Amino acid sequence: MVFNTGATLLDAIVLAAISREKDGTYGYKITQDVRTILDVSESTLYPVLRRLQKDECLETYDLAFAGRNRRYYKLTEKGSAQLNLYRMEWKSYSSKITRMFEGGSSL
Repeated sequence: MVFNTGATLLDAIVLAAISREKDGTYGYKITQDVRTILDVSESTLYPVLRRLQKDECLETYDLAFAGRNRRYYKLTEKGSAQLNLYRMEWKSYSSKITRMFEGGSSL
């Protein structure tokens, strides 16, 4: 992608990826889901996950998998509310840009 992805947009995308799994999902799967739309590394995403957890948008729990623990991330109520805010903002923002690209006269 030629457009720069800021921290806020990355937060929104990560929250959206996690929200698709009712019981939460683990870091590697989140990375793979986000990579379907953005070229990001695990080393970029794990600080995002930690920040969202610190901001009380995510909670974590561990489950045993193949002889080791796997950390799962799940949206909190605050995380769901934040994701809904991001969705509303994105809808407004993207429609304004689309109108500009398509030659619309007013934003």
